[in-house]
Amino acid sequence: MSIVTLLPFIVLIGAMFLMTRSAKKKQQAAAQMRNEMQPGTGVRTIGGMYATVKEIGDETVLLEVAPGVHAVYAKNAIGAVLEDSEYNRIVHGDDEESGTDTVVPDDASSLTEAAEDTQTVEDAPKADLTKKSDAAETDAEGQKDGKADGETDAK
Repeated sequence: MSIVTLLPFIVLIGAMFLMTRSAKKKQQAAAQMRNEMQPGTGVRTIGGMYATVKEIGDETVLLEVAPGVHAVYAKNAIGAVLEDSEYNRIVHGDDEESGTDTVVPDDASSLTEAAEDTQTVEDAPKADLTKKSDAAETDAEGQKDGKADGETDAK
């Protein structure tokens, strides 16, 4: 056998090795993250629930999902360990930049006030959307010939 016939097999084996290697690195990073959890840390489960770690066992974690409500989860169900500031921002709505005083109006009145100042409703030109004169002219033409639209003299 020549090297040309073995080349596709070698490339396939190399690609499989690289894919399994990157997946193994991701698994190791996730396991290390779960092992670094401590009681009081905010976490997000793989289902998207935010909770606080209360106790850590060998394979399980006791989470406080609401004040006074505890649930036991598998360690593998922890999707991310969050920093305190991020957990408080998501769960409690704490804003890190509370110094900015951005005012958001509840209605569209602030958007229309500027338009009303520059041009009042009475000053605005009114558009004539009806075509009464054109319709009257076509009716008069139809009555002159005695034919309606689409009729012809052909028999």
